[in-house]
Amino acid sequence: MSNYFTEDDEKLKWCCGNKKSLLKTVVFDVTSSTNTYNDTKTGRTVQGDYIVLDAPDWVIVIPELEDKTTGQKNFYMVKQWRHGSKCLSVEFPGGVIDRGEEPETAARRELLEETGCVAGKLTKLGQVNPNPALFSNHVHIFLAQQLECSNQQSLDDDEFVNVIKVPVSQIEQDMGTAQFPHALMSTAMCFYLKKTIVK
Repeated sequence: MSNYFTEDDEKLKWCCGNKKSLLKTVVFDVTSSTNTYNDTKTGRTVQGDYIVLDAPDWVIVIPELEDKTTGQKNFYMVKQWRHGSKCLSVEFPGGVIDRGEEPETAARRELLEETGCVAGKLTKLGQVNPNPALFSNHVHIFLAQQLECSNQQSLDDDEFVNVIKVPVSQIEQDMGTAQFPHALMSTAMCFYLKKTIVK
């Protein structure tokens, strides 16, 4: 992997003050800290209060199923309502990592709960920060293969999800269109393509 940061870039770092809790919700905590930047080029000091959302880490699972007859690869995907965008969304299964839970355990749990599938093979493709300007957490992305599926979901009381099987080639074309509004799904797809196509 290339290293894009130089010694000169170290001067871009801010000094972060103590974190204060502004609001606690069921999904994240809103925090504030007074951060300081010393501009060595001008000798100027900049200080401000910066808001960060502290949330648990998340997982996204890409369930890949290969048709043994045709060799065609398919994804199991879920369709659900998203309150932020007020629309239906086609996504890979995923969710919040419980306190004390390992990402791989959470990935297996979310896959089973949302699709009724168990992965014989689970590979971590990577992790990213969903938005480093605002969030402190990470999303862990897994590829689930060798699936055994019962089609028996185990959803939360306020969770309503339909499952579909879609050819991978179709998702490659459709990702980023109106029916796929979740940016992290495009990120997960990039990790998948990097793993399976880019050599």
